[in-house]
Amino acid sequence: MKKMCAAAGAVVGMVLLTGVSYVLANEPKGEGAPDYSGISSIYYTLIGLILAYGAYDSFFKKS
Repeated sequence: MKKMCAAAGAVVGMVLLTGVSYVLANEPKGEGAPDYSGISSIYYTLIGLILAYGAYDSFFKKS
């Protein structure tokens, strides 16, 4: 179980680092509406991780 938690933590860390670098790479264009695609991808990733954990906790975890 500890190995699985460590692996999950590593995956979450890599996803967050990737998302943060993606947000920092989005330069504001200066014209028109601001681009929120970077922060949106971080939100969708976090929501996906929460849903994946919920599916694991509900269906695959042995209690």
